[in-house]
Amino acid sequence: MTVYQVSHVSVWIIGFGRRTGWVVLMNDELVPHSMAAYRLSVLPGDGTGREVMAEALRILAVFEENSPIRFEITEIPCGGQYYLETGEEWPEGSFEHCRDNSDAILLGAIGWPGARLPNGDMAGGQTILGLRSGLELFANVRPVKLYKGVPHKVHGIHKQVWEPDLVDMVMIRENTEGLYHSLLRRMEQRAKGQKDEPIVIEEFPGLEGEVAWDPRPISRKGSERIVKFAFDLAHHRQEKLGTPQSVTCVDKSNVSRGCQLFRKVFREIASEHEGVETKEAYIDAFTMWLVRDPEDLDVVVLPNMFGDIATDLASVLQGGMGMAASANLGPNHMLFEPVHGSSPKYAGKNVVNPIAMLQSVQMMFEAIAYRKKDSNLDRCADILQNAIQEHFDEGGCVTYDLGGDASTSDVGEAIAERCEIMLREQFATA
Repeated sequence: MTVYQVSHVSVWIIGFGRRTGWVVLMNDELVPHSMAAYRLSVLPGDGTGREVMAEALRILAVFEENSPIRFEITEIPCGGQYYLETGEEWPEGSFEHCRDNSDAILLGAIGWPGARLPNGDMAGGQTILGLRSGLELFANVRPVKLYKGVPHKVHGIHKQVWEPDLVDMVMIRENTEGLYHSLLRRMEQRAKGQKDEPIVIEEFPGLEGEVAWDPRPISRKGSERIVKFAFDLAHHRQEKLGTPQSVTCVDKSNVSRGCQLFRKVFREIASEHEGVETKEAYIDAFTMWLVRDPEDLDVVVLPNMFGDIATDLASVLQGGMGMAASANLGPNHMLFEPVHGSSPKYAGKNVVNPIAMLQSVQMMFEAIAYRKKDSNLDRCADILQNAIQEHFDEGGCVTYDLGGDASTSDVGEAIAERCEIMLREQFATA
């Protein structure tokens, strides 16, 4: 385990990446970045998370070798497999390192069969959930964009169902409250070495026998910051894309008090943002509209649980979970990860799609570049985006989930080779 040198990080305010339209973090008082290397905390995790992380590290090495950018990488073992081997979810001091000594955090996947804590919680949860709650990563940002040439698996048949220009949205999921709040809090307390203080309710009138329950708190503060986040993003996309944008609020406010507050806050904030169309939908109807009319959606904001479900459904529009990248953003920190899980049944077979991981790296490049005002890293973000785009435009190899037979490393190597060529052209005279 690397010996940690703890330093203090700055406080960031919300800003935006210019290409893909998702939100990044920026301190508008920062001077140009002067450190020798960007500090990355790398958490490979479990199963196929380790395999796609290997491709991310391959990409990072290519950019280090062929551009001016440098990384100081601390790889931290973690997850269910690590728990079964050691009895710990990650080494002591890992949370503090991620909090105090990271410009960004890159996560593979968490979860392994049979890896459970004594209380029944998923072993390894304090890695992703503890960081999500403990670092106040309140916004889960999931771009949903279809690349040309990416087929969809529908009824076992790989074919193009939606045209690429019909699928271009960003889904904003509230990331710290709702149904998962109590679990997130437990994992945060565990990550910080604190004692969990459970909420106790003696009985539920009308129910008999054993009852399992979870609270679902939704606060005004949490609703305001995520809804403001969504509207700011819509204005940004409107400016950068040159097309009118809408914000769609998705909830279940016809039956849920928490969602009623969420909808109320949405309407209050919407009234302050002229020029952005607003839409409202109940989650059950929205799931139908999402796959039926994706062209009608630009920015979508949802409470935690509904966001978790709907974003996975949205991944079908872009070719599946293997194509779905994400950012977890807060006022002080940021974490990037592919949306897919650890896929234990595919672990060790070198067959899963690494594109979601590589796209997460691209999002990370763009975020750090914008935050640190680093034009070289900004150019690198462009190069990685273009390499992925050209790979599909030109019919590059794909994994089984897209109807191909290429391996994880085949795809990763192909993208890396494209990046190397582009980097040499871009920085040859630098």
